[in-house]
Amino acid sequence: MLAADFSRLGEETKRMVDAGADMLHFDVMDGAFVPNFGISPPFIAAVRQITPIPFDVHIMVTHPLRYIDALAEAGADLITFHIESADAPSEVISAIKTHGIKPGLAFSPKTPITAVTPYLSELNLILPMSVQPGFGGQTFQHDTLGKIAELHQILQKSKQPIDISVDGGVTTEIAPHAIRQGATLLVAGTAIFRSQQPETVIEKLRTGTT
Repeated sequence: MLAADFSRLGEETKRMVDAGADMLHFDVMDGAFVPNFGISPPFIAAVRQITPIPFDVHIMVTHPLRYIDALAEAGADLITFHIESADAPSEVISAIKTHGIKPGLAFSPKTPITAVTPYLSELNLILPMSVQPGFGGQTFQHDTLGKIAELHQILQKSKQPIDISVDGGVTTEIAPHAIRQGATLLVAGTAIFRSQQPETVIEKLRTGTT
């Protein structure tokens, strides 16, 4: 939703839902963990009044624990926070689950997979960032494909039913490669919102066709 026209929020939401989006993805940023400010809980609550579609909320903040209650009240269905944040990961996961919300864990391009593997059994989603967090419209970093494949192998061995999400620079050209490596959830902003036929883009992303 960061790529939406905020002056036409209701129309943009309806356009995405009508185009076949499985969920809406919100980027919450605090201006500290990343230099930009992003979507706030009241923004998410406003969109929740428009649609019952699942909300995937990605928080790029220094202290995620401070946001969980407000995001739960706003209507989040899934909250993904960063391993690089200041709060203890297990405490954040526990706080998310207290609200009956699914927890996800993201890690930045320079963070090793070993930083997140201890928490996989507690998660519903893992997100290896394919761009530097905090900025929309970036180009997909192709070494992320190797991380997706490695995570997929780890999850296959442990039989953990966790989604592998891809967020950052996702296009219809990137989608088939990400899916082939084991990605199960694709987040796209610019590629969809700037298209005159978002339903076509969404279908291509979903099926991995170009």
